[in-house]
Amino acid sequence: MSVHFKKLALIGIGLIGSSIALAARRHGLVDTIAIATRREETLDEARALALGDIYTLDAAEAVHGADLVILCAPVGAYEALAKAIAPALEPGAILSDVGSVKAHVHKVVGPYVPPNVAFIPGHPLAGTEHSGPGAGFAELFSGRWCVLTPGPEVPQEQTDKLVGFWRAMGSNVECMDAAHHDMVLAITSHVPHLVAYNIVGTVADLEADTKSEVIKFSASGFRDFTRIAASDPVMWRDVFLTNRDAVLEMLGRFLEDLSVLQRAVRTGDGPALEEMFTRTRAIRRSIINAGQETAAADFGRPHEAVPKSEEQR
Repeated sequence: MSVHFKKLALIGIGLIGSSIALAARRHGLVDTIAIATRREETLDEARALALGDIYTLDAAEAVHGADLVILCAPVGAYEALAKAIAPALEPGAILSDVGSVKAHVHKVVGPYVPPNVAFIPGHPLAGTEHSGPGAGFAELFSGRWCVLTPGPEVPQEQTDKLVGFWRAMGSNVECMDAAHHDMVLAITSHVPHLVAYNIVGTVADLEADTKSEVIKFSASGFRDFTRIAASDPVMWRDVFLTNRDAVLEMLGRFLEDLSVLQRAVRTGDGPALEEMFTRTRAIRRSIINAGQETAAADFGRPHEAVPKSEEQR
């Protein structure tokens, strides 16, 4: 089956949208790329980076004649966008997205999708703490998962074509129920981000002297929390507002486990602490074995080589 599209319309052009544009172009998956965004300066940046062929502030204009449309804007904007583009969607086209929640997307976008358009929400599990058109790179999806959540009404050949598109950009692809996706992502992504934002926020509230020392002496643990907490605030605001039930469910479990850990520290229960840390270490090894992380020292961060003269001192 061909995974080639005549025209790809990207509605929003941040990290994910720009990476799709670059990857699709590199692998020859599209003839034409149309880019729509609501801010003129963002559109100008995308144009300067030559990310597309057509640039417009009108989302409906961008999707006209497109056989693949991907919403890459914050999830909170989806309903308004769906309403705006619905009349312009091409019969037989595929409409997808890259949002971190999926049940909400089905709920707010689905009602506006014409019956002759295949609606296949998606979520590439890839990203960095950077945002904007200039943050994208073609290799972003290589070896990473992309989850698709098509409804039962979607023709299998349309789902297969979108699966092939993501695989051609380097992704591993899996299809699942939208509610199941949201529960899994609540614990693997959403709650960790909430914890990171809270820990970094606690430091922000410390007295000036203490805060400056925390920043000066940041070890890898706190440093990695700051990387997560530097993610796009608008995107993550929308994630927590639109995946509220699953996040609260997993956050409740997390708080219960945290109270057990707190009790072990308070009572000096060494065996309980060691047993907990042994179980969690095994999870880390499982992630490495699954190819979702590197076992290299310091999380594989690049380091400058030590000059030979210094090594010999």
